[in-house]
Parts: sequence; structure tokens; C-alpha cells
Amino acid sequence: MPAGLIALALGGFGIGLTEFVITGLLPEVAADFGVSETTAGWLVTGYALAVVVGALGLTAATTRLPRKPVLVGLLVLFIVGNTLSAIAPEYGVMMLGRVIAALCHGAFFGIGSVVASNMVAREKRASAVALMFTGLTASNVLGVPFGTFLGQALGWRATFWAIAAIGVVALVGVALLVPAVRQDTAPSLIRELGAFRSGQVWLSLGVTVLGYGGMFGAFTYIAYTLTAVSGFASAAVPWLLVVFGLGLFVGNWAGGRLAAKSIDRTLVVVLAALTVVLGLFAVVASNPVLTVIALVLMGAFGFATVPALQTRVMHYADHAPTLASGANIAAFNLGNAFGAWIGGLTIAAGLGYTSPIWAGAAITLAGLVLVTIAATAARRSRAHRPAATATTGSIATAG
Repeated sequence: MPAGLIALALGGFGIGLTEFVITGLLPEVAADFGVSETTAGWLVTGYALAVVVGALGLTAATTRLPRKPVLVGLLVLFIVGNTLSAIAPEYGVMMLGRVIAALCHGAFFGIGSVVASNMVAREKRASAVALMFTGLTASNVLGVPFGTFLGQALGWRATFWAIAAIGVVALVGVALLVPAVRQDTAPSLIRELGAFRSGQVWLSLGVTVLGYGGMFGAFTYIAYTLTAVSGFASAAVPWLLVVFGLGLFVGNWAGGRLAAKSIDRTLVVVLAALTVVLGLFAVVASNPVLTVIALVLMGAFGFATVPALQTRVMHYADHAPTLASGANIAAFNLGNAFGAWIGGLTIAAGLGYTSPIWAGAAITLAGLVLVTIAATAARRSRAHRPAATATTGSIATAG
């Protein structure tokens, strides 16, 4: 794999760390600014909403610009946002820093996915995207526990200084190692928007919302499940999340390899398995040993969908994939918000701390139904297409 993919993965690591590490530092941040935990929680929600805006707005605004300089600019934005968070004298400035950092998130992964896929042969594109997203999974496995420890030991501001430093290293790596991507046609926002005329692009976005949202809905309230249902001590939760992160890492790697052979078959099999795993998790959550096993499997099957979901939308927007790719990053975050919202409703209804897992299973099942419909429609479309114009690569085959 090209060295530039490592630089993109490092950028993904820093961005993933920015998104997730705040959850382990909320008590310290809330105490420092003198706000409630609920108010501090908006630093998480505000980030997610800004990701959606950036994924669509910044990607569209930079359509006509060369992709490598755009990636460098996005990393500059990332560094500025995290530096502002590190020096924030009050809560409002901290929120502004979070929003600025989040704006680069969706555009970086959206544009970076296109750049990564163009750095390798067509049959290796899913694996290249998976390698880039390895940075995101590594941020959960290694970054979040270390960032939380650093923040607790030296103050939460030290964590954001460290993240800004990671951004600087990633910026240098992208500038030196990522090649300038040569585009066959002149970039055009109209052409990028034209990708959304494809029904398969919209179906792909819907599968992303449901397929990823189901897993995240179950994960959002997992700390309550682990302590109130499984009987683990609160001190064990961070280590259990490391175990979950290891599942994410393995799932991302395996999902990339499987998607390189068949995107649709991978999504059908993985979403079916994830639905079963979530259902079984809800049943065995009172058993600590089985809970750990289910946690690993939930992470593995949940993130095994990511390379296939990202590659699928780029395939069906093949001639103008950048904005569609960014939209899919927005869809991931919409799925996060949707799953968390549904899970919260089940708890508020008094259904207990396993109810978000059941809700996640139901949402994932809906994603399975939708991808089955999408795959069937794609096969029928290829069957009726003249052989001379059927240009499907191995990464896009449904069967």
C-alpha cells in the first residue's frame, strides 16, 4: 500500500480521537467551566451536528479545488479547532473550537476516501478505504484510553494539545506523501450533485444511516448496560471499551477484504450477523462473560460494514464521487444521532438498559432489508444493461 495511505490514516486517527475522547473527559470539562454535565454533553452533540454540515457544505464548496491542497487545508482547520479547545477560557469558546474541528471531519473522510481509492488499483479500493478508516478504529482502541488518562493526569487541556500535535504530524505526512490526484474531467459541483440522481446512491445512504445507526444506538448507552445489567464496576468500563475497540479494528480490516470481493454480499451477511449478535447480546447481558464476547462481536460486525458502505456509495457515484462520499460520512453521523435518540426513548419509556440494544437490532434489521432491496435492484439493472456498457468492477459485484 502507498505510504500516503498511512498519512491519511493518521489524520483519521486524530479526527477520531477528537470526536470520542471528550466523552471520557466530560466531568473534568464540566467542573472547569462550571456547567452541568448535560450542558457539557452538548460538546458531543454539537460536534456531531457540525460534522454533518462540514461533510456536505465544505465538500461542496471545495469541489473545484485540487484534492490534496483541500486535505491539507482541512487539517489546518483541525489543528486550529483543537488548539482553540486547548486554550478555551470559557465554555462558549470550547464549543466553537469543537465546531471548527468537526467541520473538517466529514470532508476529510469524504475526500480522503476518494483520494485513497485513487491511489491503488480498482480491485484494491475497498482495502485502501479500510486502511484509511483504520486510523478511526485505532483512535478508539488506543487513543481514547490514552487521551483520557492524559487528561486525568495532566488536565483535560493537555489532551487537546496532544491532538493538535497529531494534526501537525498528519498535515506534514499528507503534504509529503499523498500524491496529487489527477482527475480525468474538470471538477464541477453540478456534476457532483448529478450523482444524487442515482437511486442506488440514495439507497446506499439509507443503508448507512440504518446499518451503522443500529450499532451506535446500542453502543451509546453501553456503560449503563455494563454496570446496571452485567454487573461490572464503573472502573472496568474503559477497559471493556478497549475490548470493543479491538473488535472495531478487526471488523474494519476484515470488512475491507470482504468488500473487495463483493460489496453487497458483504453488507447482507454482516448486517444479518450484526442483527443476530445484538439480539443475543440483549438476551445474555446479565452474564459478564457472554457480555464481553458479545461486545467484541458487536464492534467487529458493526465496523465491518464501514468499508463496504463507503465504497458502495462511491461506486454508484463513480463519475462524481466526492460529494456523495462526503454525504455518506454525514449519513454515518445521522445514523449515530438517530440510533442514540431511539435508544434514549426506550430508556425513557422504562424498558430498561438492554432496550437500546433491542432497538439497535431492530434498526439494523431495517438496514438489512434495505440493502437487500438495493442489491436486488442493482442485479436487475445489470441484467438489463447491454454487455458492452456493463462496467462493474470486482469490488461492486453483488453476487
